[in-house]
Amino acid sequence: MGMVATIELVEVRVTVGVDTHADVHVAAAIDQHGRLLGTTSVPSTAAGHARLTAWAQQLGPIDQVGIEGTGSYGAGLTRHLLDQGISVVEVVRPNRQTRRRRGKTDAIDAETAARSVLAGTALGMPKTADGAVEMIRTLRLVRRSAMKARTQAANQLRAVLVTAPQVLRDRLRALSLPQLVDAAARCRPGRLVGIEAASKLALKSLATRYQQLTAEITTLDAEIEKLAHQAAPQLMAIKGVGADTAGALLAAAGDNPERLHSESAFAHLCGVAPIPASSGKTNRHRLNRGGNRDANRALYVLALGRLSYDERTRAYAARRTAEGKTKREIIRCIKRYLAREVFRALTADGQTAVRSTGASDLAHEHRPDAVPGPDIPGDRTRSGAHEQGVRAVRAHLTSGDCLLERLTDATTTVGAVPA
Repeated sequence: MGMVATIELVEVRVTVGVDTHADVHVAAAIDQHGRLLGTTSVPSTAAGHARLTAWAQQLGPIDQVGIEGTGSYGAGLTRHLLDQGISVVEVVRPNRQTRRRRGKTDAIDAETAARSVLAGTALGMPKTADGAVEMIRTLRLVRRSAMKARTQAANQLRAVLVTAPQVLRDRLRALSLPQLVDAAARCRPGRLVGIEAASKLALKSLATRYQQLTAEITTLDAEIEKLAHQAAPQLMAIKGVGADTAGALLAAAGDNPERLHSESAFAHLCGVAPIPASSGKTNRHRLNRGGNRDANRALYVLALGRLSYDERTRAYAARRTAEGKTKREIIRCIKRYLAREVFRALTADGQTAVRSTGASDLAHEHRPDAVPGPDIPGDRTRSGAHEQGVRAVRAHLTSGDCLLERLTDATTTVGAVPA
């Protein structure tokens, strides 16, 4: 009796990796078994994005697209793919060992991006960059350059005054910066027939520039504050959080804070989470020098504010000082706690369902010294079963043998260096 062979046709699922550049994007596609299906190069235009999508769909249904630089050169392509309902993963550039082994071309980088997505080593969800937070980020970028230019104008104003004729210098040298700007803006250089006239013209030009930049910064601050209240009202309701601080934290989280799966991930993003550095008999954590440094600065400003006006934070600092911790170590702990509070406000503003991280988060949340600041609104309404779990965790924490206590103490020697 003969045997009949059957061939089962398996649908090809396509994973695409894209190496983005200013003018050209290079893409590589692989199937679910890791076989290379092809590469292509398209211009970084709307037509090029459509061509890349059509090329990938011809190879089979698209599972995911891994893109390098979703927040820079790949921002336009990311928006296009998300609008098409295609899953996008943010991919970091290949490490040096991989590049040394395989070489460096745009096609190789694109293929490496696709393989990292297929292997599950690239899991980052990109920022959507399509809402009020992206507007805040753009305005803060302009504001930062205006602040630098205004500081430069003020420094040059003082420098010109140092070498100005003695009569002009004696008349203006004792003035404060606002008074000097006002006086210099009212200078009348007249015809340029001498050093004094040239100095007056230079002072008037710099003072006028300073005033224009001040007006520009004031306008930007008003717009940023309006957008911050619109994007994150609960974050703005936290005492000590202003437009600048909220803007830095919102820009770090993005328009879709649900991409941050836990407050621990947000703490790592801000550079305030401890980094394990244990080996053998050595059990320790090291300083976290990574993360978004602007968000780290915002948390540092918040921590300093809490130390100046919040009684619970000051009592916490006094207790940790008595334990032998330095002020810098204490501030690092406070920044870690503030990251938790900010994350709750961000996720509450976005009305997103944050994935539960288990009893460890519950234990941190209900430690008496865990949050040295105002309570988060809405935390007091809990079910009976939840309250029983809270009491059980509290009893475990007070037993003295809880690992969480040791891990929290370890955070006093780690964190981000205050900017």
